[in-house]
Amino acid sequence: MDIDAVTSSYARWAPVYDRTFGAITEVGRRKAAEYVNRQEPGELLEVGVGTGLSLPRFDRGHKITGVDYSHDMLAKAETRVGRMGLPNVEDLRQMDARKLDFDDDRFDTVVAMHVISVVPDPDRVMAEMVRVLKPGGRLVMTNHFARERGVLGYLSRRTARFADQLGWHSDFDIRVVTDTPGLREIERRRLPPLGMMTLLVLEKDASALHDRPLARNGAAPRTGVGSAEPRTT
Repeated sequence: MDIDAVTSSYARWAPVYDRTFGAITEVGRRKAAEYVNRQEPGELLEVGVGTGLSLPRFDRGHKITGVDYSHDMLAKAETRVGRMGLPNVEDLRQMDARKLDFDDDRFDTVVAMHVISVVPDPDRVMAEMVRVLKPGGRLVMTNHFARERGVLGYLSRRTARFADQLGWHSDFDIRVVTDTPGLREIERRRLPPLGMMTLLVLEKDASALHDRPLARNGAAPRTGVGSAEPRTT
């Protein structure tokens, strides 16, 4: 799946996303937000913010930045923030998740809901989310992951080709997430209906900041690649 295919897919789905995929992924968004709201308020990045369905669910103490590659989806998120009056949503930007335009160790929490199986180069996206997360910070994800056995495993394999045409991978391997360097798994929970979705919480190694050499000014050097043109609200 390449970035042009993703852009085209979400341009088609943006007008009806909230009533289709938004409804299907409702439980995952709710459970992820509930987990985040039990943590200390801080700087929060939502990668793949989409139409902004999750934004009203976060407590106002969280200072939220949202990024998405799709201009069409972001336009709906901006409209939602303006209509609902969400002062804690500080910035919405068009950005490639493979090249996050943020400093290292910036955010207390990074959230990615139903995103990692639809992006090109998921390994790079994972590495970027880890990079911008503070040591000791939490990465909170919800997603559908492949099952090896049972009815859901059979359905994942049977629908893989069709799902790819819609812009997501039904056979996505959870180890792409859990084996990411610098993270340790804190919680894994299957969600209704039928355990089709999974809530994952991972913590960035608290020693990560001290493992990198310091720049001349005493700050940790940025290790990401490239930058994206920001879109401000």
